[in-house]
Amino acid sequence: MLLKRADQAISSTDLQKKTRELLDRISNGRQDHYVVMRDNRPAAVLMATERYEALIEELEDLRIESVARARLGTPRKNYVSRKGMDAFIESL
Repeated sequence: MLLKRADQAISSTDLQKKTRELLDRISNGRQDHYVVMRDNRPAAVLMATERYEALIEELEDLRIESVARARLGTPRKNYVSRKGMDAFIESL
């Protein structure tokens, strides 16, 4: 859910006029994020860099977990030996 409260929505015009103020509110923690509205539709999300990086890191962790879970279901007959992997790497 992008908007939990009305004060999280800002117009693209307000973003242009109040950029410094909005960035200050985000960087000092007074505001979690803003949803920038354009033509009454969400166009972008403005958030602190640290929060964005944490979200991306969590997403990558979930992707890795998903791959690991899928690989756990691989039948043993499809396993690649160390020698087979070394040969594959050498062929690159």
